[in-house]
Amino acid sequence: MKILVLNCGSSSIKYQLIETQNRDVLAKGMIERIGMSSAVLTHSPKGKDTIRIVGEILDHSIALEYVIAVLMSKNHGVIQDKSEIEAVGHRVVHGGETFSGSVLITNDVLKAIKDNIELAPLHNPPNIRGIEAARKHLPNVPQCCVFDTAFHVKMPVYAYLYGIPYKLYRRYKIRRYGFHGTSHRFVSHRAAELMNKPYEQLKIITVHLGNGASMAAIKNGQSVDTTMGFTPLEGLLMGTRSGDLDPSIVTYIMGKEGLSISEVNTLLNKHSGLVGISGESSDMREIEQAMMEGDKKAKYAFDIFTYRIKKYIGAYSAVLGGVDAVVFTGGIGENSVRVRKAVLTGMEYLGIEFDEQLNENIKEDGEITKPDSRVKVFRISTNEELVIALDTEKIVKKLK
Repeated sequence: MKILVLNCGSSSIKYQLIETQNRDVLAKGMIERIGMSSAVLTHSPKGKDTIRIVGEILDHSIALEYVIAVLMSKNHGVIQDKSEIEAVGHRVVHGGETFSGSVLITNDVLKAIKDNIELAPLHNPPNIRGIEAARKHLPNVPQCCVFDTAFHVKMPVYAYLYGIPYKLYRRYKIRRYGFHGTSHRFVSHRAAELMNKPYEQLKIITVHLGNGASMAAIKNGQSVDTTMGFTPLEGLLMGTRSGDLDPSIVTYIMGKEGLSISEVNTLLNKHSGLVGISGESSDMREIEQAMMEGDKKAKYAFDIFTYRIKKYIGAYSAVLGGVDAVVFTGGIGENSVRVRKAVLTGMEYLGIEFDEQLNENIKEDGEITKPDSRVKVFRISTNEELVIALDTEKIVKKLK
């Protein structure tokens, strides 16, 4: 089945056309700067050269029209007619408490996504615009959505409630939701495959490290805790986000600096984390380079980043009652030898026998612990688009 996977941001659309039968990516690409005269379409068809087109793309509907056109292009396309697209799978960030799995998009589902806009004001609106654009340009094609939050919805009450008056949860649905669920689900399943053990019998800690970073404690196939919370701000130190901090710091800074709610929100989400501490960059590659050159603040940023990961591994091993595997994924988790080494060094007490040589040389999915390590540690490439495509295929096949 040929499935178009869409990930729509406020000014961008990432897309992949996937043939699910053999899990083949026929084409992938991205449109950036939607709403501007200098929007950029980058398109990479399988077996052909990548192309780059610059032009005026005013909204998501026009952007999707471009995507469909380039997929059918004589020189750069991979299909002859848009009728070959059998389904569309959308990444939707927030499903609130409504959705615990992927679903076929109906009018009621779309309304529920809109009802959750308040919980994800930056993410759900462009996700909705993508759905509406696909409905317009592919009107007879079934569409499904896969939620970032769904994997974590069934966490225990004691894991998702905060220590605030319960009436505020009832009134405003303030609770831990967690994010990156599609990635955590994919790589934990992949770890079980590599271990050749039943997924439902394993205790796995997944570590998704990118510009946004989060961890999940997964027991018997179920997320029981995760580091991100009501918003993606909580938990690990990230590229530009502060992660965990004393809530009183917020009001203290607001008083000292005279900041508004909007300004302090921007401070914690856009100017903190790696970039805030280092004063230079949110990119771990640049942080590591500066650290190697003796930059003290870059070293602080690196150490805080890796320390928090190590701390949460310890906490989650306690939550799970032991751990069978730890998985590193995401841009940093997959590529940073130094980050993995800093986190895993000194964790023999937990049963992790780290292998430095494997860690330095690994390029594909695989283990970076010694053969006799009681706890296995893996480096696994995440593939959220494939999860979306496979979930969509499963839902659509039930319609036939």
